[in-house]
Amino acid sequence: MMGKSNVVNFPEWTRVEDGAEEEKAPWGERFKAWGKRQRILRMLDTRKWLLLLSCMGFLLGRAMILDELSPFAAAFFAIIVFMRKDCTLPVGAAILAGSLYTPFPGALIIMAELIVFILLYKGMEAFQRVDLAYAPVMVFVSSFMVGLFQTIIGPTLSWYPLMMTTLNALLSFVLTLVFLQALPVLAYKQKSRVLRNEEILCLIIMLASIMTGLVGWKAGGLSLEHILSRYLILLFAMAGGAPLGAAVGVVSGLILSLADIGAIYQMSLLAFSGMLAGMLQGGRKGAVALGMLLGSSILSVYFSGPGDMMTSTWETCAAVVMFLATPRGIIKGIAKYVPGTTDHSRSQHEYARRVRDITADRVTQFSQVFRQLSTSFGQIPSAGEAGKSNREMEHFMNAVTEETCSNCIRRSHCWDSKFYQTYKYMTDMMTAVEENPDIRASRLPAEWARICGKTDEVLEVMRSQYYLYEHDMRWKRQIYDSRKFVAEQLSGVSQVMEDLAREIKREGQALYQQEAQIREALEKLGLSIHSIDIVSLDPGRVEIEVVHAYNRGFDESRKMIAPLLSDILEENISVKSETAMHSREGLSTVVFGSAKAFEISTGISGAAKGGNMMSGDSFSTAELGNGTFAVSISDGMGNGERARMESSAALGMLEKLLQSGMDEKLAVKSVNSILLLRSPEEFYATVDMALIDQYSAQTTFMKIASAPSFIKRGSEVIPITASNLPIGIIQDIEVEFVTMQLQAGDILIMMTDGIYDAPGYAVNKEIWMKRMIQELETSDPQEIADSLLEKVIRYQGNEIHDDMTIVVSRVDHFQPEWSTLHVPGLSRMERPRTVS
Repeated sequence: MMGKSNVVNFPEWTRVEDGAEEEKAPWGERFKAWGKRQRILRMLDTRKWLLLLSCMGFLLGRAMILDELSPFAAAFFAIIVFMRKDCTLPVGAAILAGSLYTPFPGALIIMAELIVFILLYKGMEAFQRVDLAYAPVMVFVSSFMVGLFQTIIGPTLSWYPLMMTTLNALLSFVLTLVFLQALPVLAYKQKSRVLRNEEILCLIIMLASIMTGLVGWKAGGLSLEHILSRYLILLFAMAGGAPLGAAVGVVSGLILSLADIGAIYQMSLLAFSGMLAGMLQGGRKGAVALGMLLGSSILSVYFSGPGDMMTSTWETCAAVVMFLATPRGIIKGIAKYVPGTTDHSRSQHEYARRVRDITADRVTQFSQVFRQLSTSFGQIPSAGEAGKSNREMEHFMNAVTEETCSNCIRRSHCWDSKFYQTYKYMTDMMTAVEENPDIRASRLPAEWARICGKTDEVLEVMRSQYYLYEHDMRWKRQIYDSRKFVAEQLSGVSQVMEDLAREIKREGQALYQQEAQIREALEKLGLSIHSIDIVSLDPGRVEIEVVHAYNRGFDESRKMIAPLLSDILEENISVKSETAMHSREGLSTVVFGSAKAFEISTGISGAAKGGNMMSGDSFSTAELGNGTFAVSISDGMGNGERARMESSAALGMLEKLLQSGMDEKLAVKSVNSILLLRSPEEFYATVDMALIDQYSAQTTFMKIASAPSFIKRGSEVIPITASNLPIGIIQDIEVEFVTMQLQAGDILIMMTDGIYDAPGYAVNKEIWMKRMIQELETSDPQEIADSLLEKVIRYQGNEIHDDMTIVVSRVDHFQPEWSTLHVPGLSRMERPRTVS
């Protein structure tokens, strides 16, 4: 009973609940909801573009230039046929209806042009040559042919009708190109699209052409085309400012003056009014309306009398009323497509954020796929377990039995009567062969010869089968190691992709307020700033991109901008990169980032065994990203070129994996697996790497079978040691890390065993090396490296018994090139607490 009541519908309760929710909704939402319930309004909403295009066709069919040219109708109809074929009949009928308001024989001429164009279109369609690129030519041909026919059958044949016919055809050709650019902007809703200047201009021309169809119509003594032209200017001035307002005024005034030669003064009046309205864009609708009213009223005094001035003022007032009643969403929708506006920038930021979120989600999905693959590859038995399975034992025993016992006359006696005794005998022999593959029959127990008369033959077959068994096991171990390596690599790739997705999502907030604060501060210094883009404001990870006008030789980026940013962010900021964007325009793109708190200077010295040119040791100093500086040294097994190749390969792979963001332990295991798989021979390399955080001087030492390192801090010498096997020997290598906090002035000394083992076994090497380091009087890394190498070689009697390499690094405080620059009255920047 209770289950059935869950699905019972109570209409009255539902209506009351819906009504309550509707009362709580905003007025605009309630109006939309009411409109959706009205059948007529729903029908109009579904066919709104058809109605809009039909109205445009009606006005363009009525529009004329110089009272005798009608180039708009054929051009608009052609674009409709190519781009909105479903609207061809309604729009064509609307154009013909509008042409009925033109002087005779305007309607017949427009009808003939449309018919000729349709015939051309059908002809090209039959030959499969229909293409939008042919539309302007087809319109030109249809318009010219109809005009030429009218001229020929006219009362007189003179140059003037021919010239006007050609001019009408050319205007139709040009307007087709204009409508081709403008109609998609108006009819197709596209998100996050940046309109080109040509598209904006074509859209303005099309709207002005549509207003031409209102010429001669009045309401209460006021011209409709003047009201709508001023309303259009107000919209674009509010959306795009003075440049766009003036441009709309010029184009609208020009086209309206062509339709009515008596209104030639409208071009300058509308241009000045649009410029003045756009200049007051910052004061919102009221200020823009006031600018339009002042501009049109002032120029009306010069161009017309008192009566016409009042008419013009009332027309402007009507446009202002329409403008004030226009929803803000329409203006923002226009501004969203105009480059350079705040709404356009916000729209682009929103689009970039959506793309970033989608990208981060896809990267996360790929990361999960790689992690699942890694888990799948990791779910396999170990090589030892795989080798000792019962199936392998049975296969081994059956192979020996088939080869030795199948033709034996005592087979039934051994395997039927004395199965357990024979089976134990075979397994014991197999164990003996496994312990000593080269065992002979004479070394087997005597009772085995009494049990089986073919002991020598069985032993030989078992030995050969054991060799095959070992061969199979070697390949199985190789496959197991390879699968384990693939699993570790997939896990590492998954972790890197997760970090990448987290980094992408971290930049989720547009910092408009902070960008405006930086722009204001820089402009107070007299700098010309083109754009500012803040990527991150996290302490120690600041990244700001500034495009500014630079002057050669002044270096404003390092001398002014970086010190100012350091002051308002309360953190040392330096120039990371600088690129000249447009040398002719004098623009430069500069990326500023957090300056490191510490800097590392290094010195390197080395010698090959016996004074040869090629040493088996390798070293490297590199930036790994995220403020980490890596100092590394590797000693390959042996000497010469082969040892150098292995040691340099180990360091190179390890650095690349760490630069990609892979975990340190996983990176070491990956390099170890690669060295194991790349060569069947036993070949190993030691690795000694120090990862120094240049923001905090926190240092992680990664020591793999390497000689101890030493830190010289004043008169104190601190040894750093760790006991690990070299990489490239065993699969499951254990890695230990040593973490220490370095200080400014510390000197890190890393060396290979050729340096550390120089005194031999009779001397305590650590104490000996400490004493040599304490005796150093210089703090220059290169001088320390050269001095230690020279002392070791002299201690060995000027002989080099092994490859020797020493790398010395000194940690110092970073000193900015320029001190911070404080601007009075400028407050410190407030960083966002969370970035999602």
